[in-house]
Amino acid sequence: MLKKFLPNEHVKSIFEIHPESLKEKGIKGIITDLDNTLVAWDVKEATSEVVEWFKLMKEHDISVTIISNNNRERVSVFSEPLDTPFVFSARKPLSKAFKTTAKKMNLKEEEIAVIGDQVLTDVLGGNMAGFYTILVVPIVQSDGKITRINRKIERRILAYMRKKGKISWEE
Repeated sequence: MLKKFLPNEHVKSIFEIHPESLKEKGIKGIITDLDNTLVAWDVKEATSEVVEWFKLMKEHDISVTIISNNNRERVSVFSEPLDTPFVFSARKPLSKAFKTTAKKMNLKEEEIAVIGDQVLTDVLGGNMAGFYTILVVPIVQSDGKITRINRKIERRILAYMRKKGKISWEE
């Protein structure tokens, strides 16, 4: 069961994720978290670097959908200027939103990477849905109330996995 909490890959930020390496893995689509993955949780709009990253993915025919547990207003304000599909109130880690999104993207499980900053929502949900998962370091160390609780649990899981030799990266 604990292996469901292990990402396939760990990077410092989305900017270390390149379309060429995704394509080598057979990835044609990305389902990405929003808060603390693309921008800090309290930043409303995409930075110019994030806009460029989205353009780069589009240029390489990698489709991107944003999937968030946040509300419609928060997710739409960020996603619509990027002309990017989104899912709000996704109830991650439940796999329904992931699988529905994959179907809308018209891609197979093995063609999708899930990117996120949380083990308990993004990685667990992506793994349970059968996708390739990439854990990014949270952009900022502050979080909303529920996420702070998740982070405490997450730290324990990661410490246990580190102790067992399952992961080698440092926070």
